[in-house]
Amino acid sequence: MKIVFRRDVISAAVAPLMSGVSTKMTLAATEGILIEASLPNTCVMTTYDIEKGVRITIEADVIEAGSAIVSASKFSQIVRVMDGDITLTVDDRNCATIVSGRSSHTMTALPAKDFPEIPRLTSTQGFVAPQKVVRSMMAKCLYAMGVNDQRPVLNGLFFSVTGGKLHMVSCDSFKMATCATQTDLYGLESDLTVEDTRFILPNKSVNELYKLLNDKDEEAIVTVYTSRKNIIFVMGELTFFSKLIEGEYIDYNRIILRNHRITVYADRESVISALEHAALITEEKVAGSVRSHVRLEAQGNILKISATSGTGSSYDEVAIGHEGDDLVIAFNNRYLIDSLRACQADRVKLSMSSPLSSINIEPNDEDRCATDEDLFMLLPVRMKD
Repeated sequence: MKIVFRRDVISAAVAPLMSGVSTKMTLAATEGILIEASLPNTCVMTTYDIEKGVRITIEADVIEAGSAIVSASKFSQIVRVMDGDITLTVDDRNCATIVSGRSSHTMTALPAKDFPEIPRLTSTQGFVAPQKVVRSMMAKCLYAMGVNDQRPVLNGLFFSVTGGKLHMVSCDSFKMATCATQTDLYGLESDLTVEDTRFILPNKSVNELYKLLNDKDEEAIVTVYTSRKNIIFVMGELTFFSKLIEGEYIDYNRIILRNHRITVYADRESVISALEHAALITEEKVAGSVRSHVRLEAQGNILKISATSGTGSSYDEVAIGHEGDDLVIAFNNRYLIDSLRACQADRVKLSMSSPLSSINIEPNDEDRCATDEDLFMLLPVRMKD
């Protein structure tokens, strides 16, 4: 196999491919890039760590067709320091030589047959959506996904398409993020009918997909192909695929309290700023442990935010709109900050009932799109003082 790459093209291709490279597997092939070259100018590159993978097709001058696996980390490092066009040659003894100008590097390659079998990258079920919308919704839910939760379905992001509306939900034992929007969704046959679709994407795959989606181009779309065990996201010449988490997602609507007795309206940035001040206390290690809770007191038109430890204290006041009784409640400070940051609005609505019941955080902007439905729920912590 012999291929000549343009440096800018191969550099742009290698970066997303690293999302599918294994860092923990003992199988050497999963730590490499499968390169398949076809005459006259097509090169398909694939990485796959058994759970998730990336495939990208680029143009290159293929002098001799063939296929091989090269070390992803070494190939990436070499490409980064090369100047000008890059020539990759793999001989019959699986010796890979990379040449650019007067620079050359050699390394051992693996035969293509050693690469693990990837899932079928086509399906008759799925939908097409704007990349910007999908990425924006994922940004709101990333923080609330479970990590090593005893309930496997919570260790990922739940997607649902019903009635032309896209829903995403993430949840662990302490916090929940839900968002939904009516957007331009199309069926795979370019008609307006989209079948109801539900799947759970693992958290590691969610984080990698988020990096690959384009939120700059309003016209960029992602085609999503679904099957029982796998999911495929196609973005132009780039394909991201992943195994799914099997099982039914929790009935999240049943655990969201809707009839709270106390409502607070506040400027989001002002509250976050006060919580960041409190973080100097709540994230300080004291006697080997971290005192992580922050105390909120809604009293009249003032929200008092305070934190105390053996080495100091923090106190802030934020002007609010307030309906209902006064209330003192405490939260894990970092979880509360993350929830407020995910709620992308200038003003927020905080709905509460008691020191031991969950809080709902929702956008409260007047110009907000009426079809968007965002809600972030957080459980309080029991106050010890």
